Amino acid sequence: MTFRTVHEEQAGLKWQSLFDYHWPAYEPWYLSEGERERPSYLECYNALRHYMPELLETYRTLCALTGGGDLASRLLSLYRPPPYITGCSQAVLARPSSTVLARNYDYPPELCEGTILYTRWNQRRVIAMSDCLWGVLDGMNDSGLAVSLAFGGRKVVGDGFGAPIILRYILEFCDTVPEAAAVLERVPTHMAYNITVTDASGRYVTAMIAPDRRANIRRVAVATNHQKKIEWYAHALASETLIRERQLSILVDDGETTNERLISAFSAPPLFRHDYQRGLGTVYTSVYYPKEGLVEFRWPGRVLDLSFDKFCEEQIIVRYGLRGLYG
Repeated sequence: MTFRTVHEEQAGLKWQSLFDYHWPAYEPWYLSEGERERPSYLECYNALRHYMPELLETYRTLCALTGGGDLASRLLSLYRPPPYITGCSQAVLARPSSTVLARNYDYPPELCEGTILYTRWNQRRVIAMSDCLWGVLDGMNDSGLAVSLAFGGRKVVGDGFGAPIILRYILEFCDTVPEAAAVLERVPTHMAYNITVTDASGRYVTAMIAPDRRANIRRVAVATNHQKKIEWYAHALASETLIRERQLSILVDDGETTNERLISAFSAPPLFRHDYQRGLGTVYTSVYYPKEGLVEFRWPGRVLDLSFDKFCEEQIIVRYGLRGLYG
């Protein structure tokens, strides 16, 4: 697959080009359960207006760039989208001198958008791995707030938003972990996710959110693919969520662990996974340094260094196969 870095501070022709490129794949996915299963445009708009009204201006701009079509506008709201399942491991290492958020994104490579977007839609500069054209899988804003999502390991689906749009909202309008936690408590999600957040002050939380119960937000530095206890045993076994959680917990609890040691662990089993046949292989590793405003995207043999002051547009081709991943 091809990863692209795209710098466009105000949504315009570059974002429109991304939409035109990805829409042929997103449309059948959005309709995969039938159009009647998806909410109407009015339901989508009202849900955004109620829970994330500050996003409406950006939402309208993006809808206009798509041509104002009903179906595209409904998808862009990410309100009650089709369910989808990822793997993912993420951890914060907070030390007096530095804080780092690292994560592996485990997913079918052919379904990953692969767009790293640098935007300034609402005064804040944001660098994020995009999903569903403007949602966020992981990212950071220029206040030093960094976020990452992982599937929560539960089958429940309900009335709420896809987590990528909630993470976009957080990065656009929050500066600190307490502000982000308030959003995660308030905005409903359609599936179970584990959201890890950290900021430039070294604060961090992991929020276990789901549509059928209140968000559980704790000062926990590690998240994989279960919430409190295992509920979906087949997925837990296939994804090795407990093994990965234990590995990360040992690392962050060890006072001798450095940033480099934590980051290198994401390049090897059990955190780095080669199970691409079942859609649980590692697609990329991302590393965020909130205090420094630095971002790294990593693949075997390749590191892409980015920052708010240095962000070059380029393309990176990565090949995935049964024997592993090749930059």
